[in-house]
Amino acid sequence: MRKNKKHSLEFKLSLVDRIVQGHCSAETIAKEHSLNHYLVRCWQKQFESFGIEGLKPREGHAVYSPSFKISVLLTIQEENLSLMDAMLRFNLPSPSLIVNWRKRFEAHGFEGLKPQVKGRPSMEKNDKSPNKRKKRASKTPLTKEEQLQQELEYLRAENALLKKLHALVQKDSKRKP
Repeated sequence: MRKNKKHSLEFKLSLVDRIVQGHCSAETIAKEHSLNHYLVRCWQKQFESFGIEGLKPREGHAVYSPSFKISVLLTIQEENLSLMDAMLRFNLPSPSLIVNWRKRFEAHGFEGLKPQVKGRPSMEKNDKSPNKRKKRASKTPLTKEEQLQQELEYLRAENALLKKLHALVQKDSKRKP
């Protein structure tokens, strides 16, 4: 069985239709198509609860509030619901979502249910770096002193670059006997 395989609406509908008409069980159909029987049963339940809309792929990525997640977990505990029943009752895309919420809640409490920042953090701007040039605030012409200061800065940078280049050449020549 492959993970994360997307199935078309027509494919799901054809399988569920065979189950509803009584031709086959969910387990038999799952074996025929090399699918997890729980997945096929999930499609069947979603179809029974929501019709064709239950089988359609969801648009975008839903973000659930921490209070909603807590209410789902509490309802499951208080009413002794199965994951499948809770998924159908709250119209969630998958029971695994509830399992993840429960794990994070047990590990981190309410803080674990808050939305997490994803991706790489943005770089902080560090204006205190001595190598960065200062930008001019105004567009007035430079004074003679400012022009000389700019030229000095440029020459120092050029000098530092040449020193590094010279050091690299020396290092490379020592490597090659």
